[in-house]
Amino acid sequence: MIPDSKIEGWLREDVGHHDVTNQVPGETTGRLVAKERGVVAGLEAARAVFDYLGVAVTDSADAGDRIDAGETVLEVAGAARDVLRGERVAVNVAGHASGVATKTRRAVDAARTESDDVRVAATRKTTPGLRGVEKRAVVAGGGDTHRLDLSHMVMVKDNHVAEMGLESAVEHFRERASFATKVEVEVEAPGEAPRAAAAGADIVLLDNMDPETTAEAVALLRETAADLGREVLAEASGGITVETVPDYAATGADVVSMGSLTHSAPTLDLSFRTG
Repeated sequence: MIPDSKIEGWLREDVGHHDVTNQVPGETTGRLVAKERGVVAGLEAARAVFDYLGVAVTDSADAGDRIDAGETVLEVAGAARDVLRGERVAVNVAGHASGVATKTRRAVDAARTESDDVRVAATRKTTPGLRGVEKRAVVAGGGDTHRLDLSHMVMVKDNHVAEMGLESAVEHFRERASFATKVEVEVEAPGEAPRAAAAGADIVLLDNMDPETTAEAVALLRETAADLGREVLAEASGGITVETVPDYAATGADVVSMGSLTHSAPTLDLSFRTG
């Protein structure tokens, strides 16, 4: 759910202090129309904007729907002033979210050419204030949200290892985390993956490795996990693009994570038409 305070902030940012362009009398209808093919998302946020303004949403596509140019994805009816006040905010948030969903779907489809099981995940590289919208858009595109915030999983990164050492860092955070919280350890060389698993990692993040090196690290990790008698997931991450996703999916990694799903997705072109 989008809180009213956030919606009011969006509207204030767009309308300013003395807007006259929306002072239009009477009632009207409006349609949010796709100008290009993609995957739609963010409509729950667009709907919340219109609900906040007292404008009725009369029809809507579902998040994750594939849409073609010319398709209507949202229809509204209400006072012209309020419809016009909400249109730009609704277009912006839905267009941005749909861009994230579209890029995610492209990445997932690319991964599926090599693996039916690998998960394509986002990261915490999100726009401040829009993480919820962007993470839901990733799900609409068929991706995995990864952790929503720092509390969802312990991530032992290179800075932690530099300060405390790998084994000590894992032990330190294990003692402080809930029994239900998974621990992920970031490594930068194949030989570090078994060490991270032996130290107690539930997930090992193979950072900034090319596909061949990633495949080597995954193989070593699988051998160690078998010796330990437990599952340890392998996550490939760092500079992965839609074009290279198949190469990483073919390595045997369980997860391929991509910050670009949220921080570099182009907006899907949407248009709002009244009357």
